[in-house]
Amino acid sequence: MNVAIIGKGLIGGSLEKAALRAKYDVEIFKGRGPIPDLSRFNYVFLAVPPLAVEGLVRAIANAGNLREGAVVMDISGVKGSICRALADFESVKGWTFIGAHPMAGKEKVGYENSCANLFDGASMILTPFKSTDPSIIKAASEFLRTLGFDKIVVTDTEDHDKMIAYTSQLCHLISSAYVREELSARHNGYSAGSFRDMVRVGAPEPDTWTELFFENKDSLLPILDRYIDRLTRFRDALVLDKRDILHSDLEEGVEAKKKIDEEKELK
Repeated sequence: MNVAIIGKGLIGGSLEKAALRAKYDVEIFKGRGPIPDLSRFNYVFLAVPPLAVEGLVRAIANAGNLREGAVVMDISGVKGSICRALADFESVKGWTFIGAHPMAGKEKVGYENSCANLFDGASMILTPFKSTDPSIIKAASEFLRTLGFDKIVVTDTEDHDKMIAYTSQLCHLISSAYVREELSARHNGYSAGSFRDMVRVGAPEPDTWTELFFENKDSLLPILDRYIDRLTRFRDALVLDKRDILHSDLEEGVEAKKKIDEEKELK
């Protein structure tokens, strides 16, 4: 199996190292510059920012050097805008484009922080076009498992973007707001696990995450609004001394957390 990665950051570097660990023939290229010769690769990962994906896919297609049966995967954190922009590649002949998103990462970015085990036990989300041959998706899923992925989720772009807005992007926004509280500078001696959990993703890389937030704002805004509404309800209960409302909302949170924990135990 021959694997190419275009984009030499945390995710691209970790894909390279995971593929090398699996004993594949691997080559990694920088995300900028001329299109490399991709004629010998079975899988080509595009580990570049969302706004660069469309141009890169079109440049690869125009270069005309993909091997028969090759699979090209974009692995950026949004899928709707990219797959809509590349809709004309749904029926491309000879090779297949699949949107993908590895659910793994670190607080520190860059190739120097990449590692072979980043994807061990993680899930990979695939958003293929509706007409993509199921056998290609199945083969790609089996290949991805050899890189360490434990769960392969196949869905559409709308579902992906909505769920990622909640499970990832909202968390980064909340944490970023939390760490900017003036009291954070005095946390030492006053903080424990709760503080560590809240600040863990509080420093998202601004260039990358600004792009991700804006590319997915149609999915992110409704979820952010609902979160703000729940915080406002807490605040109003305190201001108006409505202990019953605060208690009731906290009870709802306990039940919601219990459902999450039960689902985890079942798995």
